[in-house]
Amino acid sequence: MPELPEVEITRRGLMPLISQTVSKVIIRNASMRWPIPAHLPQTLQNQQLAGLTRRAKYILAEFVDTNNPANGGTLLLHLGMSGRISLLDRNYPPEKHDHFDIVFEDGRVLRLRDPRRFGAVLWAGNAPNEHVLLAPLGSEPFDDVFNARYLQVQLKTRSAAIKVAIMDSHLVVGVGNIYASESLFRARIHPETSAKNLSLKQCEKLVAEIKTTLNDALNAGGSSLRDFFGVDGNIGYFQQEYFVYGRTDEPCKVCGKPIKCIRLGQRSTFFCSHCQKL
Repeated sequence: MPELPEVEITRRGLMPLISQTVSKVIIRNASMRWPIPAHLPQTLQNQQLAGLTRRAKYILAEFVDTNNPANGGTLLLHLGMSGRISLLDRNYPPEKHDHFDIVFEDGRVLRLRDPRRFGAVLWAGNAPNEHVLLAPLGSEPFDDVFNARYLQVQLKTRSAAIKVAIMDSHLVVGVGNIYASESLFRARIHPETSAKNLSLKQCEKLVAEIKTTLNDALNAGGSSLRDFFGVDGNIGYFQQEYFVYGRTDEPCKVCGKPIKCIRLGQRSTFFCSHCQKL
């Protein structure tokens, strides 16, 4: 599943579309995780893309109607389990699983491909932060509010394993399975450690390593394991830098002991039992 770095890389790749006007919208298959709103071809036609931001793993595309500002609003895009967004020439023929296009007047197309159809294309109107999918979300990992004191306060009543806790989007967004395992290794914290038992010093280290790990992934173009490609079709290479994720029984890059894999919160969890003491 694309995680925060991959979504942010996708958002950045779409920035050349800013200020472009929509020529038409094509819905080939509306049956996604939630149905694609049938009104989008009419709503978005002739609107201008004014901004592209990210909240958690959602891309927020802000559109404005220069003739009638009241008609503008925000489109939410989510890549789901296997989705990807490409920026293509309008003459590039659609393929299987290409479910949604926004065609712009300059000839470029924003195209969503999603074989498993767990992604989302939703209209959030003029109050996107109040949308039911965005309103309950926790802090962004790069925001200043996500600091050691915030984390310790959020964890003080949580007996769940710390790996499970930091993947809870009500606490902090965007720390998915890959980057949770990698951040905990870098912080030298065992993934099964009870969240409420983390000291302030451990929280400081973990916050710092979450930020660093996500930033390193951004700089490496994200992780391309199965389905992720940037909007230009290029793959990321952060997977080449993994310390633990997906490396079961391989030697730890720090101590040489074999990497272990367990299940936590129904997710595979990778760690080094020597470097990450319980």
